[in-house]
Amino acid sequence: MSETVLYTDLSAYYDLMCADINYQAQSNCIARLHQIFGNEGRQHLDLACGTGPHIRYFLDSGYQSQGLDLNQPMLDKAQIRCPEASFSLQNMCSFRIDQPVDLITCFLYSIHYSGDIAPLEACLEAVNNALTSGGLFCFNSVDKRFIDNQSSTAHSAAFDGSAFNFRSGWFYEGQGSQQRLRLSIQKTTGEQVEVWQDSHPMVAVEFPELSTLLEKHFEVFVFEHDYDKLVPWAGQSGNAIFVCVKR
Repeated sequence: MSETVLYTDLSAYYDLMCADINYQAQSNCIARLHQIFGNEGRQHLDLACGTGPHIRYFLDSGYQSQGLDLNQPMLDKAQIRCPEASFSLQNMCSFRIDQPVDLITCFLYSIHYSGDIAPLEACLEAVNNALTSGGLFCFNSVDKRFIDNQSSTAHSAAFDGSAFNFRSGWFYEGQGSQQRLRLSIQKTTGEQVEVWQDSHPMVAVEFPELSTLLEKHFEVFVFEHDYDKLVPWAGQSGNAIFVCVKR
C-alpha cells in the first residue's frame, strides 16, 4: 500500500492516531510566543493541518485561520471541525495564499515532510513570502544527531467497536539528509486483525544546519520541546521548538 493511499484510507482514524496529543497546550504555547515575538496581527495559517485540531483552538482564541494539506479527506474533516476557516489542497513546499498572514504554524514535526534539503529551503521561502512584516513562523523539529532508531512511541484507542494500536518512530541511517518515519497500525475488530506498516521519507537535519537555513529569512529563537514552559534549547536534546521572526 502506498503512503498516499494509506493516509487517504485511514483519514477517518487520523484523530485516533493522535489521541495522546495535547492540541490545546500546543496551540496556547504558540499563541503565547506570537504575543511575545510576533506582530499584533491575527491572521493565521497552519501548514500540514490534517483534520484541523490546532486550527480549532486558534479560532477559539480569536484568530482568523486557514489551513493547507496534501490530503483532501483530511481537509474535508477539517472543514467540518472548523467551518469558519478556509482550507486548500496544497504542498507546503510550493504553496501560495491570496493575502499574507501574521502567524504560520507547522505542528507535529510536519516540517520534515518536505523530504530533503532543497524542498525544505523551498518551504522556508514560501513561508517567508506568505508572512507580513514581523510575522512569526513556529514549528517543531527533530535533530538527526539525536535519533535513536530503537526508540518509538505507542498508544491505544477504541473506536466504533474496534481496538487500535499505533506505534511510530524515527529511523536514520547515520548519514545524508533523509530519514524515515515508521508507522505501524493494528486494528482489531472481534477476531479480525488488520495491520498496516508504512515508512515516510522525511528530511534529516542538524539544528545548527536548520538555523542557518532559517536565518536567510528570519531571526531565529530555539526552545526546548516543552509546551508548558518556555526554556531556551540547551543543545542536549534532539527535539525543539523553532520560533522565527520575519526580517
